[in-house]
Amino acid sequence: MWISPAHAMPDSFADLAAAQADSVVNISTTKIVRNTQGMPPGFGGFPQGSPFDDFFHDFFRNMPPQEQHALGTGFIISGDGYIVTNNHVVDAADEVIVKMRDGSEHEAKVIGTDSKLDVALLKIAAKNLKAVTIGDSSQLRVGDWVVAIGNPFGLEQTVTAGIVSAKGRVIGSGPYDDFIQTDAAINPGNSGGPLFNVRGEVVGINTAIYSRSGGNNGIGFAIPINLARSAVDELRDKGHVTRARLGVHISDVDKETAQALGLKNRDGALVPQVESGSAADKAGIRAGDVIVSIDGVAIKKAHELPIRVANHTPGDKVKIGIIRDGKEKTVTVAVEEMPDDKVASASEGHGKQANKVRLGLVVQDLTPEIAGQLQARVKHGAVVQQVQPGMPAARAGINRGDVIYRINGEDVKDVASFMSMISHFEPEAVLRVMLDRGGDQVFALIKLPKAAGQE
Repeated sequence: MWISPAHAMPDSFADLAAAQADSVVNISTTKIVRNTQGMPPGFGGFPQGSPFDDFFHDFFRNMPPQEQHALGTGFIISGDGYIVTNNHVVDAADEVIVKMRDGSEHEAKVIGTDSKLDVALLKIAAKNLKAVTIGDSSQLRVGDWVVAIGNPFGLEQTVTAGIVSAKGRVIGSGPYDDFIQTDAAINPGNSGGPLFNVRGEVVGINTAIYSRSGGNNGIGFAIPINLARSAVDELRDKGHVTRARLGVHISDVDKETAQALGLKNRDGALVPQVESGSAADKAGIRAGDVIVSIDGVAIKKAHELPIRVANHTPGDKVKIGIIRDGKEKTVTVAVEEMPDDKVASASEGHGKQANKVRLGLVVQDLTPEIAGQLQARVKHGAVVQQVQPGMPAARAGINRGDVIYRINGEDVKDVASFMSMISHFEPEAVLRVMLDRGGDQVFALIKLPKAAGQE
């Protein structure tokens, strides 16, 4: 494996800053906010329906629209006027103005945005612009020098330098978190600006700061340019980004899960749920599987999986390495297109209360009528009617309306078999439970309490 040599701290970043200055732009946005609500609640204290009440309602309703302004940074990626910035810089803006280093201003058109990655592509009517050179963010190492150029607090062409503090940071901003962490000063207004390596190549898009005060505390984050590059290309070609997905819910493998599944280590992404009819479902991936590789490349943590899948085009056949029942196998999945964000709700069953067991559950037999109400695909099992807060089942994420149809690899036929099975487990045992949740497969681990008393 080739490793790039270390770069000593340069005597100055002045040459880099001068060479890149014309490629970094200031972005200002205007959003028109129209008041259509009338008088604020409780304003004035006049009796409802009085002439004064009507007057002030009309006054506030007819107030002129207000303007909201925001500032950010961008960088030129082509001589014909394409500019990259953050989605949150231009989101819902009615007007976007790009200001060049020479002071000239251009109204920009938003070609497309990607809210999941927080990237936007703009276009201005200009030619022969100086574009940045795109680098390879995968070659960055912790400790490498980086330089940020932007417009913090509206102060144009501000240059800051620091090192790569960490890579692969997950900060909870979205499904594709894989941030470069840097101590180069990043402040409000830097958003959308470029992060350069010492060769003057863009390796990231500055996008977030971690600070209670809103100012730089030595922790800033940038989107790796390798992650953003394909999204920018799609925005330029189609105006939107089409991503691939498997159709599974995932989580990291914790110590307890690794022990329960007999895993050698905690690498991979646990699949607690498989969406009914999804690409993963059609390919035979099951809840309880652990995904450990994609096309032969290892998956160490769950957050790596959606990033790797998103690099594919819907319809691509992808080889997914999984561990199931302690055995490794490979499944080929024709990945599907990521749908728009949706809200899914599971139907809840109705019926008479059955026996209460020590897991903190009330269950009843699954009947064809209840299966239809729940849209369950299984034909047998125990339907969860109640979940007691704070008990093992609740801690495992089991919900009302779930159908328990397998425990530790054995089928649950009905409530009687369910009761019989759990009565044989010792305190602190971990149960591997398969559920049907609205037709989706769901995997859960239930750890029994230390003292298995009657509940």
